Amino acid sequence: MATMKDVARRAGVSIATVSAVVSGGAYVSPPLKARVQAAIAELGYARNAMARSLKQGNSSLIGLVVPDITNPLFTTLVDRIQKLAAAEDYSVLLGLTDHTTGALEPDVLGLMRSHQVAGTIMCPTGAASAYATIGETVGNMKLVLVDNASEALDVDSVVVDNAMASALAARHILSHGHERIAVIAGSSHQYVAQERLKSFKRVLAEESVILDDDLVADGDFREEEAYAAARRILTGPTRPTAIFIAGNLMIIGVMRAIAELGLRVPDDISVVGIDDFSWAAAFQPALTVVRQPIVDMATTAFDRLLARIRGDDGPLHRDVLVPELVVRQSCGTVPEHRGLEERTLTAVTD
Repeated sequence: MATMKDVARRAGVSIATVSAVVSGGAYVSPPLKARVQAAIAELGYARNAMARSLKQGNSSLIGLVVPDITNPLFTTLVDRIQKLAAAEDYSVLLGLTDHTTGALEPDVLGLMRSHQVAGTIMCPTGAASAYATIGETVGNMKLVLVDNASEALDVDSVVVDNAMASALAARHILSHGHERIAVIAGSSHQYVAQERLKSFKRVLAEESVILDDDLVADGDFREEEAYAAARRILTGPTRPTAIFIAGNLMIIGVMRAIAELGLRVPDDISVVGIDDFSWAAAFQPALTVVRQPIVDMATTAFDRLLARIRGDDGPLHRDVLVPELVVRQSCGTVPEHRGLEERTLTAVTD
């Protein structure tokens, strides 16, 4: 890899002149500047951002750790934070944890520390107990958690009101007369999934509707797991009239299962989920969902991290953002005569 010294030798100038051209920090005559730029192009020289950060005592890198970039929720988060970082002259170092139970996170956080990032934003995937000693893992590195973060953690966090999100969905389903309701929940070890399921059950209980345990399945926030869970429930002895899905990739899996079984939404089964994404409005019928304010979550997390990087040592912050019910056409009233018991469900073959 070419160094500044190599560029200076090729251009026949001093290292100080090369540095002035690269940084733009001092005037360099046009002829000398042209020679330096030609040498840089010829040698393929690039600035060593890490070395520069160490020398100046600061960093131009921000870490971002997400479990899955195929999930539209995290794709939007990454896009927003990258744009905010660029506007503040930061680059983003992206780490992936592949939706594990949190096992990879210490290694990824260690990688961020080794790259001298100014701070890191992380979407955790483990149980709340896994982060009780996270301070020992991150050391002096600034950290903000987004999404699956318990209020018991001593870390800045930005979350959506998960209890409200599930309550909005539950009340909407109940308002259409449904009592036999299925739930495809998220990963059972995750705080966010636990909060959503607990709130959904509580709202149903307030209306004297009991959630049948046989109609509740863990979809692990993944498409294939949700697909398999939905097929089991929809082909079981007690078929629901509505189904609540606690995350967007799981929505896709459930809709696949519904289509393969020849069921119609909402005539045969009503569907309400958490997370809005571009495909939700493209389904026929368009899906009713509870929208998480993911752009606002990303912005709030970045602003909080930036404040910490710039010296804010005030009390920890937990920002709780409000979700929104987006009513479309996938949840209908319970028909008087469904005839589902007589309906033969067959998988669609290619």
